Amino acid sequence: MRATTLTGVGEIEVQERERPEPKDDEVLVEVGACSVCMTDYHMYHGTFTAPTPLVLGHESSGTVAEVGADVDTVAVGDRVAINPTVPCNACSYCKRGETHLCENNTSIGGAGETILDGAFAEYVRVPAINVEDIGEMSFERAALAEPLACCIHGVEQVDLTPGDSVAIVGAGPIGLLLLQSFRNAGASPIVVSELDDERRELASELGADVVVDPDEVDPEVAIPEAAGGKVDVGAEAIGLVPTIKQANAVTAKGGSTLVFGVPDQEATMEVSPFDIFFDEVGYRGSFSLTTEDFERAVTMLRYGRIDADALITERIGLDDLPTAFERMENAEGLKKVVVPDTDG
Repeated sequence: MRATTLTGVGEIEVQERERPEPKDDEVLVEVGACSVCMTDYHMYHGTFTAPTPLVLGHESSGTVAEVGADVDTVAVGDRVAINPTVPCNACSYCKRGETHLCENNTSIGGAGETILDGAFAEYVRVPAINVEDIGEMSFERAALAEPLACCIHGVEQVDLTPGDSVAIVGAGPIGLLLLQSFRNAGASPIVVSELDDERRELASELGADVVVDPDEVDPEVAIPEAAGGKVDVGAEAIGLVPTIKQANAVTAKGGSTLVFGVPDQEATMEVSPFDIFFDEVGYRGSFSLTTEDFERAVTMLRYGRIDADALITERIGLDDLPTAFERMENAEGLKKVVVPDTDG
């Protein structure tokens, strides 16, 4: 089979590899689509450590091509989305349902202490418990189940009540999924701050009540003006210290600042312990997804509660991944989806 393989920092090549053989409790999936994530970008550039050679790709879907001897819940021909988080189901975190915090963190193609080959390939091997049926939903839409599940998890982190106000800093692909997740949970109003004109326009179409251009106005002033005061939740969807501080600056007393974008591992920032104490503003992180989050994401996509198709702006082949990373660095387009059986 063909597989796009990370061979070193900044080095990727399409290789011919042996088609994997599923173990007794696994399935082999013929990849229909695998979307490109900023985690892939970080692993490519070395800002997330990854062993090499390694096949990246963790936002994927496809058709079951082979099943292991002990698998009776999935059949050859089933169309599935793949949850890349593999829990050990033995540690205390897994036992209480926090599979994303598993002490034996294992990921299929994504960031983790143990990383298995992912889905930028024609086939990927997956534990049978890590697939969800997608019915007739397109593979491209189903590939967005993983980032959507992360967004569902983020909303749960802030204990949102319907009618709570939300500000989202950044309207890239993940910010736009986060926007729709907050809207589905009843947030109102939702204010989005974004530099790019097209992304602001799409944010409005996908449910933002107000969008602001941080090049034209000061978001720390414009967001409270638009929301009728500081917001209950300030969500940062970029991963930069200045925008995390910005999200916190517009969070009201008793509210939550959600650190959702992926910061650099070496990044630090100053906080005021007294402000946290006196204003009761909490910082909440949101890492990855639980098994439950993934199941909910697939259901929401199947029943049209999320517009994923609007976020897919490029369909590329296995050979085009490096140029996709270049376009991501320049914030060109939104979601890039690798379709293994195309030349791009």
